[in-house]
Amino acid sequence: MFHIKTLELVHWDYWRRFSLPLDAQIITIVGPNGSGKTTLLDAMRTLFALRCSGKRDFRRYVRRADRSFAWIRAVVANIPGSNGRRPFFPCLQDEVTLACRIRKAGGEWTRDYAIVDGNLPIEELEKASEWTGLRDYQTRLAWGGLTPAIAKVLSLEQGDTDKLCEYSPKALLELVFDVFGDKEVLDNYDAAREEQKNAERELESLGVDLDRLRAQSETKRLEADRFLEWKQLSDEIHSLEAEIVPRLECAELAREIETERSELLRLNRERADKQIEQREARSRLDAIRAEQDAATAERTRLKLQDKAAEQQHLTAHDRVRDLEKLLTERDNLRAQLANEHGADAVALEKAHEEADAALVTLRRKERELIAAFEDKSEQLRSARLRSGPPGDAEVNRFRVTLGAEGIGHVGLAEVIEVIDPAWQAAVEAILRPYRHLLLLERDSDRHAAWAVGERERFRHFIVAERETAPPPKPMSLAEVVDFSAPVPRWLSDLLNRIRRVESAEAARNLPREQEWITRDGYHRERRGARHLGRPQEFHFGELARQSRLTELQDEIAQLDRQLQALRPKLDQAGDHLASIRQRLLGLQSAQLLAANTEKYGAAEAELPQARRTLTDCIALRAETRGALDEIVEKLRGIEIELDRRLREQKSLELRLADIARDHAPRRHAQAQRIMKLRRRRRGMPAQWLNNAELTLLADKYGDARGARLQLDRLHRHLDEGDWVTDSTVLTLRDRLSADLTSRERDYADRQAYCATARRHTDDARAAYIAKLRATVRQYGKNLKALGDLANVNVDCPPPHLDNDDVSLGSAGLEVRFDFDRKGAVGLNDGEASGGQQVMKSLILLIALLMDDARPGGFVFIDEPFAHLDVANIDRVGTFLRATRAQYLITTPVTHNANVFAPAQLTLVTRKKPPTEDWAPAIGVLTRAI
Repeated sequence: MFHIKTLELVHWDYWRRFSLPLDAQIITIVGPNGSGKTTLLDAMRTLFALRCSGKRDFRRYVRRADRSFAWIRAVVANIPGSNGRRPFFPCLQDEVTLACRIRKAGGEWTRDYAIVDGNLPIEELEKASEWTGLRDYQTRLAWGGLTPAIAKVLSLEQGDTDKLCEYSPKALLELVFDVFGDKEVLDNYDAAREEQKNAERELESLGVDLDRLRAQSETKRLEADRFLEWKQLSDEIHSLEAEIVPRLECAELAREIETERSELLRLNRERADKQIEQREARSRLDAIRAEQDAATAERTRLKLQDKAAEQQHLTAHDRVRDLEKLLTERDNLRAQLANEHGADAVALEKAHEEADAALVTLRRKERELIAAFEDKSEQLRSARLRSGPPGDAEVNRFRVTLGAEGIGHVGLAEVIEVIDPAWQAAVEAILRPYRHLLLLERDSDRHAAWAVGERERFRHFIVAERETAPPPKPMSLAEVVDFSAPVPRWLSDLLNRIRRVESAEAARNLPREQEWITRDGYHRERRGARHLGRPQEFHFGELARQSRLTELQDEIAQLDRQLQALRPKLDQAGDHLASIRQRLLGLQSAQLLAANTEKYGAAEAELPQARRTLTDCIALRAETRGALDEIVEKLRGIEIELDRRLREQKSLELRLADIARDHAPRRHAQAQRIMKLRRRRRGMPAQWLNNAELTLLADKYGDARGARLQLDRLHRHLDEGDWVTDSTVLTLRDRLSADLTSRERDYADRQAYCATARRHTDDARAAYIAKLRATVRQYGKNLKALGDLANVNVDCPPPHLDNDDVSLGSAGLEVRFDFDRKGAVGLNDGEASGGQQVMKSLILLIALLMDDARPGGFVFIDEPFAHLDVANIDRVGTFLRATRAQYLITTPVTHNANVFAPAQLTLVTRKKPPTEDWAPAIGVLTRAI
């Protein structure tokens, strides 16, 4: 590569015109900040078609001179290299003039370049030179050794000398190959890769066309399918309209007529049976009512007898209590007399407080038991007078609201009776979610009832759809339930669906889909089997009501026993308190005992007889209570039976009314169906009524309604669909199918060609990789040699390169430096000092310029010593002297004087005085040899 001998500037920045000798290896440019050091380097960068530093460009400098033109001229060496070729051939002299002319034309600054053989001044260049453009000029410089890769390095910013060591391994490898690489090898590889890409693009284009043709073929095939489907649907619609629907309608009418005939006969038989049952039910009802009247009279007599026995018992009990109280008082006085003089007043006062507190506690408990006794007694009386399920506060409030709105309704529990008590628990478990379900009397009230339910946020079902429960299936849960009014169809279906079994073992032989339940409430359904829980309180039927009555009676008896046990304790506590109070009043027990001796004796004599009388009264009362309970239980059974008979009679009357209401309209409808069937059959072919063919049609369509639905569906399908009705689509489908087969053969041929292109690319890539390896080896040798000059151990292992684009694209050049035997550091790992960063960048940079065919070259280094101490400045200077390149180095005047040690030539810049138009010329200091 060439080096610079002289430089001449005209109207560059604030310099008017001057020439500088630059024929030295190391040139130092020194001056204060703002004196023009970087401006001088930017002039040389502009001359060599490089990018200026920072955000500057050549226009900035030529505008400052306030002239219409500017010149930059340099004389460079054109010495033949080791191969005998001169850098600027066909220029054959040892010196060549490089010139940049900058002029203002049309308001814009333009620049022209020239390369002239010999050393010509600016005046001769203006007259005789042939000017060239920027691109051609850069190409000539590249042939002279100033390649684009080196140009990027020469364009480093001020203070960025160490930027080269901050390159990534991949970027460094690309830079090295740009400098040393064989252009022909890279061009061959690029050409082969471009040929492969073109082949792949062509194959891709063919693939797109093939896909498009496939899509067109598939579209025509789908259109053909749509035509065939339309043809099939049209034929089926015509068949349904003309034949199938009329045939199925006739068959359906015939079945309906036969079914209705059987139903009418069954209704006639049922009406006769129900009338007989109604007469028998009336006679049974009269007998039960007579038995009820007799039992009611007996109960009234026993109640009067029980009331008299209770009064006698209370009188005898009070007499025994009074006598025992007198004797207890006597005994207490006797005991008090014995201890009267030894009593302790403080202890007696404490005993009085405890006795008073105990008496208050017992009285409070007595009041609570009496209140509970009265409450349970009131509940028992209400339960005896009222039939139906137990009330719920929320449900009762809602039912009152419905009544206020005039909406007739009943509760589900009011229309259900469990006729087999053994299955009461199972029925309760199944119907537990529907305990408070409400049934509307009129279907027209449903919207009003639902509006009330929404307003009141009623959480239970309100049902308007009701019908008479069908006959129960044998062994189903519905068989033990009797409905006194119409109920929802789903409820009767639910009970008919569940089979009664004695245990889970007994259900082993039932079908897998069969639901069942045991007496204890173990239920099996489609989701599995589980125990529903035995209800603590029955809700449905008379058995539930009797269970509640029994429970209330047991609770009342328990409260009565607790009161009987509490009252003696209450009397004893009162006596104890009175005794203590007497002791506190003066301990006059002897006088009290003497005054009441006669009364105490009479009480002791009368007590045995009073106790016998109390015992007789208790026995009489118990006997009367037993007889009363028996007659009450008998009346309860009579009431249950009477209620069941009344509901049975009501059910019979409702059923007879339903039969009478439905019979005449059904007979009229039957006659209409017969007439309609006769009209439909008129004119039909005989084979249309063949049972075998009708069975096949029924298997396919179900019934006439199903056939009509199918016809409507087909009509909608035809109306809504986008159908093809042109039969030529079949011909187009076949033609496109043939074209697709031919195009697929062409695509296979192009695939083979593309595979050949890939092989050629692989071969060119292998040659490129071989050249790249040789380049890396040469660069490693250069780095090693420069490292030896700088006393730095440099290691540059060859990168791993495989014959594929992925490996080649990710390959990088790892360079490691060992300074002062302290261990190797990488390119930019943060472990090197500022001076070591500069040394690494210089070694990497100068290794790029070490070419046996093109030795020498020049380097612009802007302030390389900015981050170095004195020792490192000397070290860098020694290294620069040991190399063969030409260096133009800038440095401020504030640096250590050692920065001038390696320089053979020093250029001194000075600032432009404010009063002057032009800056002073640059001073030149030459080292004496």
